Amino acid sequence: MNKITLTADGSNTLYNETIGEHYHSKHGALQESKHVFIDAGLKHAISSFPDQQISILEVGFGTGLNFLLSAAYGQEQKVDLNYTSLEAFPLQIEELESTGYSSYVPQEIWNGTVNNYGKALQQAVQVVPGQQLRIVHTYLHRYETDQQFDLIYYDAFSVQHQPEMWTDEIIAHVCKFLKPGGIFVTYAITGKLKRALKSVGFSIEKLQGAPGKREMLRATKTPFV
Repeated sequence: MNKITLTADGSNTLYNETIGEHYHSKHGALQESKHVFIDAGLKHAISSFPDQQISILEVGFGTGLNFLLSAAYGQEQKVDLNYTSLEAFPLQIEELESTGYSSYVPQEIWNGTVNNYGKALQQAVQVVPGQQLRIVHTYLHRYETDQQFDLIYYDAFSVQHQPEMWTDEIIAHVCKFLKPGGIFVTYAITGKLKRALKSVGFSIEKLQGAPGKREMLRATKTPFV
C-alpha cells in the first residue's frame, strides 16, 4: 500500500512510491484541493454556466479528494455534477479509506463514494442524488470521448516526476474535450504550459497559488476555437 503522510494543514495524503511523489501538497492536501479545484475551478464554472449541470473531466482521480469536495459543494449549491475522472493506477479501496477524508464531507457522500468505488470503475454511478461519478481506468493519451466538458481539473503528478503528462501534445489532446468557453484549472504554472494552452486557443489567468506555491493557472477556451 502507498504510505500515508500527514500534511501541514492536518490532512493526510499518500506517497506514490512508483512515481516518487505525494498525491497532494505537503503544505496541505485539503487546502490545496479546495483552493485550486473548488475555489478557482468549480465555483468559477458554476458562475460561468448558471442553472446548468456542470460536467467535469478530472485527470488523476488519485485519493478521490477533489471529487469528494466537488460533490459536497455541488450538493450544497444544488448543482448537479457529471464527474468523469481518468486514473491509470486506481488505488485500492482500503487506501481510500485510510485517508481520513470522511471528516471533510457529509457522511452520505463519503459512504456513497466508498461503497460505489468499484462500480464507478465500470460505469457511471450516482454517489448521491445529483452527483454522478465515473472513473475511467486508462491513460490520458488513450482516452477518447465525444463528450464536451465544462471544466477540466488537471491534477497529474508534477512535470518533474511525470513529464509525459505535460507535453504540448497531451495538453492539446485533453483540451479538445473542453467545450468553447470551458475552463481548465491546475495547480501548476510554467511558461511552457501557458504557451501550449495559448496555441490551442485559450486565454490565461495567473492566480494566487495554494500554500507553498506562489501562482497557479486557470485558462478559458475561447469560443471561436
